[in-house]
Amino acid sequence: MKAPTLNMKPIIAELLGEVAFVYIAKARELERAGHRVISFGVGQPDIPTFQHIIDEAKRALDAKFTGYTETPGIRELREAVVEYLNGRYGSDVKPSEVIVTPGAKGSIFLALAAYLNPGDEVIVPEPSYPAYPEVARFLGVRPVFVPLKWLGPTGGFALDVEAIEAAITPRTKMIVVNNPHNPTGALFTPIQVERIFEIAREHNLMLLVDEIYDNFIYDEQPFRSFLTFSEWRDHLLYVNGFSKTFSMTGWRLGYLVVREEVATKLTRLAVNVWSCTVSFAQRAAIAALRGPWEPVKEMIRLFQHRRDVIARKLSEIRGFEVWPSTGAFYIFPRIRGALEAAGLTVEEFVEKLLTTKYVVTLPGTAFPDKAGRDFIRLSFAVDVKLIEEGVERIKEFVESVT
Repeated sequence: MKAPTLNMKPIIAELLGEVAFVYIAKARELERAGHRVISFGVGQPDIPTFQHIIDEAKRALDAKFTGYTETPGIRELREAVVEYLNGRYGSDVKPSEVIVTPGAKGSIFLALAAYLNPGDEVIVPEPSYPAYPEVARFLGVRPVFVPLKWLGPTGGFALDVEAIEAAITPRTKMIVVNNPHNPTGALFTPIQVERIFEIAREHNLMLLVDEIYDNFIYDEQPFRSFLTFSEWRDHLLYVNGFSKTFSMTGWRLGYLVVREEVATKLTRLAVNVWSCTVSFAQRAAIAALRGPWEPVKEMIRLFQHRRDVIARKLSEIRGFEVWPSTGAFYIFPRIRGALEAAGLTVEEFVEKLLTTKYVVTLPGTAFPDKAGRDFIRLSFAVDVKLIEEGVERIKEFVESVT
C-alpha cells in the first residue's frame, strides 16, 4: 500500500531554529572523535544551579509534589515573582498578572501570539535573539529588522531610536526590546528606554520586553526596567526567567507579566499547549527568588572578571575591534579586518576555526537578520583558563589565515 502524502506547512520548513544548538551538536561530535573542544557558544552559565535551590526541589520531590499545578503557576511562585519585581523596580505587579512558562521562550510565544495577527509587522532590533523573528514568522507576522548602532570599540552598541520610529507603518503592532542584550552584551541607557516607551505610547504599540539578563550588569551601569513606567499595563509584555540569574537553564522556567485580563486569556492558550510547568521546579524557583542572593552576586562578580579577561585578550588579535560588553555574558567583537584579510565570510571563519582549532564561536548572522555579518559572538560563561586558552587558539587561527 502506498503511504499517504503528507504536506507539511511551508512555514515549518522555513524556520531557521537556533544555531547555538547546532554548534553544541558539532562540538560533541568533535569531542567524541577525541578532540579537546573549547566552547564559547552556548548562552548558559557554567556555574551549577545553587545548592539551596536544588535542596528545595528535593524537598518537593520527597513531599510527592509531582502532579499538575495551576496553568499560570502555583500561587506561591507568582507571589515570589511579584515580590522580586516590585521590590527591585518599585512596580505594582499583581500575582494575577504573572504566568509561569516553560522557559522564557514560552513567554515569548504567548506574548507574540496575544497581539499579532497574520500580516502584522513587529520591529526587531538586530542582531537579535532568534526566537523573536522565528515565532513571528510562524504566526504569519513580518519581522522588520532595524540595526543597532555600532559606535566602535569605545562606544559599543545602542538602540537606533530614530530608525525604529521611522520603521513604523500602519501594519506595525509591536516593538521588541531585549535589555541587557543578546548577542551584543549591550545595556541600553535609561534615556533610550524612556524614548522607546514614549514611541509605544505615541503610536499605540505594544512592547515585548525581555529582561532575562537583568542581573548581569557590569561597571555599575544604570539600568531602567520597563516595569518602572506607571503606564506599563497599557503597552508592556514583560518577559523574564530563572535560567540565567540562577543558572537554571535545564529547569525550563520563565514568566510573563501582562495586565490581568490578558493573563486570563493567555492562560487558556497555555493550558492547551503545555498544561503547566514542572511542579517541583516551581518550588525550587521560589527558593531561588527568596534567596540567599549572595551566590548570584558572586557569579556576577566572577563574570565581570571574565569579561575583562576576554575583552583584553581578544583586543590583541589582528583585525578584531572589541568593545567590553556592559550586560549579559556575551562579547560581540567586530572582525571585519580579519575576515577581509582571510577572504572568508563570518560563517566560513567560524566553521574553519571549529574544525582546525576546535573552538566554538557563533557567527553574528546566527542572530537575525544581517547586521551581525562582521561579528562573532562569544559567551564568557567559561572558566578563565579556558578563556585564555581558547582566545589564544583564535589568535593562532587568525595569524594562520591572514
